Amino acid sequence: MTLLVICVFCLLAFAGMPLAFALGFASLAALYAADFELVMLSQRMLHAVDNFPLMAIPLFMLAGELMVKAGMMERLVTFANSLVGRVHGGLAHVTIIAGTILASVSGAAVASASALGSALVPSLRKHYPDSFNCAVIASAANLGPVIPPSNAMIVYALMAGSSVSVGGLFMAGIVPGVLLALGFIGIASFISWKRKYPPTGEAFNARNAWVQFRKAHIILFMPIIVVGGIIGGVFTATEGAAIAVVYSGLVGLLITRKLRFADLPGCLFRAAVTASMVGALIALAATVTFLLTIDMVPQQMADFVKGMTSDPMVFVLLTMLLLVVVGMFLESNAAYIMLVPLFVPIADAFGLDPLWFGFLFMFNLVIGMMTPPVGVLFFVMSGITRVPMGAIIRESVPFVIFQFAMLLLCVAFPSIVTALPRALGF
Repeated sequence: MTLLVICVFCLLAFAGMPLAFALGFASLAALYAADFELVMLSQRMLHAVDNFPLMAIPLFMLAGELMVKAGMMERLVTFANSLVGRVHGGLAHVTIIAGTILASVSGAAVASASALGSALVPSLRKHYPDSFNCAVIASAANLGPVIPPSNAMIVYALMAGSSVSVGGLFMAGIVPGVLLALGFIGIASFISWKRKYPPTGEAFNARNAWVQFRKAHIILFMPIIVVGGIIGGVFTATEGAAIAVVYSGLVGLLITRKLRFADLPGCLFRAAVTASMVGALIALAATVTFLLTIDMVPQQMADFVKGMTSDPMVFVLLTMLLLVVVGMFLESNAAYIMLVPLFVPIADAFGLDPLWFGFLFMFNLVIGMMTPPVGVLFFVMSGITRVPMGAIIRESVPFVIFQFAMLLLCVAFPSIVTALPRALGF
């Protein structure tokens, strides 16, 4: 069955069929060949998506949509600008800081890229070339799945089962996420200085920064309340996502007063479309996972890998190398759904820290969103700015190299990932 699933899936995927449907037809072919009841396909699909934690994904996406419509992005950008002051690459710094704050609400790279692009591209174009702007925005948006709350972490935890908690993964991403943001700022500063881009912004003024903080503080409290409540055990990730939606809506209606009831159908529709793609992948991949389990593929893979090496670090490095290649060609959500059930049992057999391995797995595929040929953030930024993909890829090279360097640093020093969640009891 496994060989048939792989052959049918590859054939349909290379023919251009969407991955979710390629998985579905591959499952259907294997079920038919094995003489299973075909109704099992719909049963496994329903079982896969009938999951309370999965509701957090569309809710966090809706919260991000409401933030944009509510004018909260403008306040965040103004506040970030007041912190940066007049320096080389100042607007690029503002973009990265705004992306960091937005990441703590949206949890998704594509949503962050769309919001940052819409809000900042007109200003950035006055000072920098479009290709540089796209690289900076794509890098800032890629903080979305790393800094909690993260939709990628929710999907990983769902596919990994009880071996890892969503809250633990959330905490694992904070320190690497902050280090990534600081590194991006340093890269943007160096490029701006080397190319002699003029300094932007006004000189730092503590009074102005305080004024802008007072205007933005109601927005800045949102991730503190949501993530803090999840980590503190006050509510679950799904309940936290619902609170984020209500919070964004109330701020937009009562404080910024830029959100209108007429905007709600559009926000709901965009969030539903994006979330439905993730849901379809999870539902249609569930039968594939079931068939692989029947064929004992995870156990066979574990035995094969342990026969190759008994060193857990060698296994981690081989997995990271494989995921680099996978990330170049496969959409990240599809990769989680297809590969996590296979690799987590092997990692457990080697006795690896599930939080550490889970974050490395997730972060590697997140970097894949900025690696060609299937770098989804490049497509998003090219669509917003009409800049050719090649130019965006060239400008993004330093940012991508730094992300891989950060991945290797997390491999070499696991405490970067695990110290904070372990200190909090995860």
